This record gives sequence, structure tokens and C-alpha cells, in this order.
Amino acid sequence: MPELPEVETIRRGLGKFIISHRLISTEILCEKSFIGTPIVGKVKAIRRFGKALVIDLNNCQSLMIHLRMTGQLIFDSTQNTDRYAAGHPSDNFTSTLPNKQTRVILHFDNGTLYFNDQRKFGFVKSITTKDIEKDSFIKKLAPEPWDIKLEDFYEKLQRHKNSPIKTVILDQTIICGLGNIYADESLFMSNIHPMRKAGTLTKTEANILLNMADKAMNIAIASGGSTMKDYVKADGTRGDYLDKFAQVFNRTGKPCVVCGTKIEKIKVAGRGTHICPHCQQLPQSKFQPSAELSSEINLSPHKGASKNA
Repeated sequence: MPELPEVETIRRGLGKFIISHRLISTEILCEKSFIGTPIVGKVKAIRRFGKALVIDLNNCQSLMIHLRMTGQLIFDSTQNTDRYAAGHPSDNFTSTLPNKQTRVILHFDNGTLYFNDQRKFGFVKSITTKDIEKDSFIKKLAPEPWDIKLEDFYEKLQRHKNSPIKTVILDQTIICGLGNIYADESLFMSNIHPMRKAGTLTKTEANILLNMADKAMNIAIASGGSTMKDYVKADGTRGDYLDKFAQVFNRTGKPCVVCGTKIEKIKVAGRGTHICPHCQQLPQSKFQPSAELSSEINLSPHKGASKNA
């Protein structure tokens, strides 16, 4: 599943090709993949709610798109021979479309946007623009790291006090946008073991974790997202977050960038999880952040460094 930085990268990239252009018709090749009634209109904006994209038209209608695990958005322009792709990579990026994995086709006045989805978990949904934030999928999303208040986040940790902290921050109803990659990165940067019970975190540690989640995802957005094989940018090139900035994710057996200890991969609630066993020790008693870590972070109440939606 794409994480927030990857979806934000797609939002920014795809907007260059379809904003101010007219959606003229829709072909539904798989009924499961399209919810609602086909709509037409000029694209006014593309927004992001967590990991979902919303294409707003100028007639108060919108399309919500969620790629889920294997979704793709592929745009073929009628103005040149270029093809722009985002999402789960496959031969679809260079093959003739539509094909057997194409679920929905959106025809624009300047090209065609294909929604492909091998496993049919993703969807395209038409909805009245004013009802977007009332939609059941959107409504349940918690604020993103730069928007959530420390007091609210800490209270949620206490409500799930016996659950591993990684499991808690992956829950989109608790904090929105974190997936496996950035959960691992944020916890490492905070010196917090992912199996530690959420209720044992102090408010200071919760503040550090919010700041580190904010920092990790902003770096990823700036670099175009991760280089994992599952996602490419909207212009067909890959992001470079994992190559340049990832400190633990996908670095099993490599030395920790802080202490040199080999990075280990463990399982937390069935999810592959990367840790430094030295920097992220699972304490027997309540853990307190190190003086070194505290000195590097502004421990004033988390206010949210930026907004990217």
C-alpha cells in the first residue's frame, strides 16, 4: 500500500497533466472498482486525504481514488508520445492499454487516464464535492502528523495502552498517513522500540514521535517518496528516499547510522519491522528519552511543522 509521501508525490505529479483539462467520459470495465455514477467536468484541483486522492471538478463533483496494494494510474497524452505512470509497477507501464488489469478508464480532452488494479482492492468513487469530508472512508481518518495535537495523540496512546506502539501508529483512525516504512523510520528516530506498549510512552516521548513522523514524511515528500519497487512518481521516475535518507527500513544486516550495530528485522503484529537493537531497546521499566536525543529535538508542544495536502 502506498504511504502518504508516495500519494502526495502522485498528487503533485498527476496535477501537472490533468488540472484545467476536461474529463469527458468514463469507461467502467470492472463494476467492483467504480462506486457511484460516472461524471464529467473540468478538473479544478487534486487533493489528498491521507492515502486517498480526490479529483475535484468545476461542477461540484469529485472522484476519489485509492490505489490500495496494487493500484496504478497511467496517463497517455494525446499531445505527445509520453506515458506517465504511478503506483504498483508492472509491464503495464510499457504495454498497450487497456489490458486485463484495467478496471476504469477516464477520458480527458488531452489524454486517457487508466486505473489498473491487479487485485481489485482499490477503487474510483464519484461523489458530490461537498460530501467528501462526510464520506465514511474519509470521515474516520485521524489528523496527519503535522495537524494532530499532542494532547489528542497522547490520549489515544493511553486508550490503546496495551498495544505495541507500532500497531497503534499504523492505525489510520489514530494518526493518519503512516505506513510500514515511515512507522519504522519514525520509531527509530525517536529511540522507541516498536513492540513497546503504547501506554508506557511519556508525553515527552509522544511529542518526539510526532516530530519525527513529521520530519521523516516531509523528507520523503521532498525526495519524491520511497524507492521501493511498488511505487514510482507520476512522471515515471523513482523517488530516492530509501537510498538517501532511510535509516532502518530495508537495511537488515547493515550498520546502524548512529551506533554501528547491525539492523535487525523482526515481526510486530505480522508486519516486517526494522530496528536497531541498541538504539531501540525494549525496556523492562518505563523508558526515558536520552539526554542526547532530548537536546536535538525541540520539546515544546508539537504544533505541526508543515501541511502538504
